[in-house]
Amino acid sequence: MSSLSRRAYGIALVAVAAVLWSTVGLYVRFLDMDVWALLFWRSLFAALALFGTVFVQQGRGGFAAVRAIGGVGLLAAVMSGLSMASYITAVSFTTIANVLTMFGVLPFVAAGFAYFWLGEQPRPRVLVAASIALVGIVIMVGATARPQDIFGILLALSMTVTWAWMVVLSQRYPTLGMAPVNALGALLCAAACLPLMSWTLPSPVQLAVLALFGVSTTAIAFMVFLAGARHITASEAGLIGQLDLVLGPLWVWLAFSEDPGVAAIVGGLVVLAAVLWYLSDTRPGPGRPGAEIHEAPYP
Repeated sequence: MSSLSRRAYGIALVAVAAVLWSTVGLYVRFLDMDVWALLFWRSLFAALALFGTVFVQQGRGGFAAVRAIGGVGLLAAVMSGLSMASYITAVSFTTIANVLTMFGVLPFVAAGFAYFWLGEQPRPRVLVAASIALVGIVIMVGATARPQDIFGILLALSMTVTWAWMVVLSQRYPTLGMAPVNALGALLCAAACLPLMSWTLPSPVQLAVLALFGVSTTAIAFMVFLAGARHITASEAGLIGQLDLVLGPLWVWLAFSEDPGVAAIVGGLVVLAAVLWYLSDTRPGPGRPGAEIHEAPYP
């Protein structure tokens, strides 16, 4: 696969993941559940789907595949679980606008990790586009944070830092099986929710929606994003992931007639314009010094 084709493939996968993540607001609005119960069931179904993927692909070698992740994989699983938990819990403590602001710095955090850990030189174009996108996100926020929002903002920052670290990790260890890593992360997230959640059993309809929620926005989205991030730079992956911030309010508006407001529309258009402007340059960007793409035996 040529470098240009590899980049296009990576961009497409990351964009698909961003679209899947953008539906999170739809599920949260539809389910209207206790946040810890919502997170527990979402993570449990995601873990089942990911472990199922490993054992379907590996058969009897599934347990060996899980053990093969080693110490690095266990640390990555903890980071994955933190990232999964932080988004929904952050929204429960602060406004979605503040959460989006923290997530808006993802390209810069990912670029910083990649520079110091991998020696990856970010393209000037991606830094310009990320800066423009951040301006759009600030426009979407509009208001400053209240003192009671601090904990939620710290959770959102934790989500951003851990996810940026996962992106760079997938590039640093391209043969690390991310399916068992994220399966363990989802299982850890579900276990952490047990003492905090309501024990009321969801209805059959809610369970079906929760299963779809966990499989699509956690299991599939996480795997597709990290697979795509192995073929492009960390800063590119973070920038393209910003599409989630534009599409999320759009889906909620279309499904629930929730007016996003003028600031959200203007800011969203700025973010979208920044991403499209960046993607209009089809030249392959610089990779990591000496880096080669090695396909993992499983996602």
